[in-house]
Amino acid sequence: MRLCPLTTALALALPLVTAAPAVADPLRPSGAAVPAAACALPGRTGWTDEGHDTDRAQFQQPLGTKHVLMLFVDFPDAPATGALAEYYRQLAPAADWMRQDSYGRTRLDVTPLNQWLHMPQDSASYGFQRGITFEQHEAYVKQAVEAAEPYADPSRYDMLYVVPTRSAAAISFSPTYLFNPTTAGITVNGKRIKWAVTFGQDMYNWGYKVADHETSHTFGLPDLYAFTGPDYHRFAGGWDLMGLISGPAPQHLGWERWKFGWIDDRQVACLPAAGSRTVRLQAVERLGGTKIAVIRTGETTAYVAESRRAVDADAGACSTGVLIYKIDTAAQTGEGPVQIVNGNPDATPPAGCKPLDVAAYGPGQSFTDPAAGVRIDVLRRDRLADTITVTRR
Repeated sequence: MRLCPLTTALALALPLVTAAPAVADPLRPSGAAVPAAACALPGRTGWTDEGHDTDRAQFQQPLGTKHVLMLFVDFPDAPATGALAEYYRQLAPAADWMRQDSYGRTRLDVTPLNQWLHMPQDSASYGFQRGITFEQHEAYVKQAVEAAEPYADPSRYDMLYVVPTRSAAAISFSPTYLFNPTTAGITVNGKRIKWAVTFGQDMYNWGYKVADHETSHTFGLPDLYAFTGPDYHRFAGGWDLMGLISGPAPQHLGWERWKFGWIDDRQVACLPAAGSRTVRLQAVERLGGTKIAVIRTGETTAYVAESRRAVDADAGACSTGVLIYKIDTAAQTGEGPVQIVNGNPDATPPAGCKPLDVAAYGPGQSFTDPAAGVRIDVLRRDRLADTITVTRR
C-alpha cells in the first residue's frame, strides 16, 4: 500500500528504463530483429503503473545499491519496548530477498540508527487508523527526520525506513512516503528527502516482505490487489508480492523485472503485430535465458507468458508451468493493471491455495483471446523451462 501525495496525476515524461539493446531473435521465422521496445507499453495513469516510461525523478531507479537509514521511533502514549536488534532482525531479510529477486541487480544496504527517537505527538494523533492523509504522513516522516538529525545525516541515504515501537498500536499499517515535487517537503542539508517506508503493526503479519513490497512502490510499481472487495486478490492471486505479500509465489512478475531493468531487452521475445513464433522460456526464478514472451494487443495492453517454478522465493508455489497474464498500463493501482489468466478454473486448489494460485498452464494446454486475436500454446516442459508458441492474427 502507498499514499499518493498528489491531488492530480503527474505526467510521466522520462524515457524507457535503461536496458541492453535488442538483438535478432533466431526463433522468429523471418530471422529479422524484433526490438523488445516494440512491446514496451507507456504508462497512462500519471502515477504508479506497469508502464515502462516511469519518471525517475519521482520514483527511484531500481538498480544498484540503495542505502537505507532505519529509524526507530516511540511516542508519549507508546513508549519504547523491546530490544532494537529484534526490530532490525524482523525486517533485515528483506535485503536478501530483494537481491535474489533482482538477480543481484538491486541491493538494499540498511543501516539501523541504534537508539530510540522520541516523536513529539501521541501515536494516535497521526491519523493512521483514519486513513492518513499525505500531509499527516509527511509530517510524521519529517518529525522522525528531525529527531534523527542530532545523531545521523538522513541526507546521505537514498531512503528511510521508520519503524515504530510495537506498543504503538495506533500505527496500524505500513504506507510508503513518495514526495510531492510541487511542495516544500522535507529537506536536510539542502537535499530533498524523497522516499520513506513507515512501518506499522501489519509488519508482524506480513513479515519482512512488507519492506520489499513498499520499497517497490518507490520504484514505481502499483498495487496488484483490488482496492474493493469482496475478493481483494481476484486480479493476481498470490503470484506477486505487489498483490498478496504472503502469497505462495511472491516473486515479481517477469514484466515488472523488465520494467525495472532486471531483465534485459534480449531476454524478451516480442510479438508486436500479426505473426507467430516459438519461444523457450527459462524460469523467471533463475538467472539467464529468455524470460518473457510479450504479445502486444494495443497502445497500453499486452499478454505476457513466463515460466514459473517452485524454487527459491517461489518454493511454495501452488502450481508451476506457464503463467499467462494481461497487462494494462492505463489501469490505475488497485484496479487490475495485471490480471492473471487461470488455466485451470475447474481444478481444486491444494490446501492453503486459492483458485488463481493454480493458474499455470502445462503442455497440451492453450489460451485464446479471439477478440484480441491472441493464442498461446504450451508445447513442452523441462525442469526449469517451458516451450510455447505465441500467435497474433
